Amino acid sequence: MNKLLLVEDNEQNWDMLSRRLKRRGYEVLIATDGQQGVQRAELDHPDLILMDISLPVMDGWQATRRILAHEGTQDIPIIALTAHAMDSDREKSLAAGCKDYHTKPVEFDRLVEQIEALLKR
Repeated sequence: MNKLLLVEDNEQNWDMLSRRLKRRGYEVLIATDGQQGVQRAELDHPDLILMDISLPVMDGWQATRRILAHEGTQDIPIIALTAHAMDSDREKSLAAGCKDYHTKPVEFDRLVEQIEALLKR
């Protein structure tokens, strides 16, 4: 079973998304701010991270850079999840080290395809 870390501060979003991912057979861990996301990544070593960009304490871009700078977590693929649909946000997410980008509202089937593609690499 693949372990996913969902870093999301909106309870409705993480509740809905985690339930749907669990039904697809994933183990889902939750972090509700960027700092907690970095800590959970280092402690739990998920197979993939879904990273909201607009987070309290530390934004998703900074959290992504921290996770990828740490020796034990540098190879974890990260998908940026954001309501920001601007090309510059996509470019900033990829520049921070995210392997993919998904805009909200989440298109669940497409997100699962992105997750599967990154887990196969």
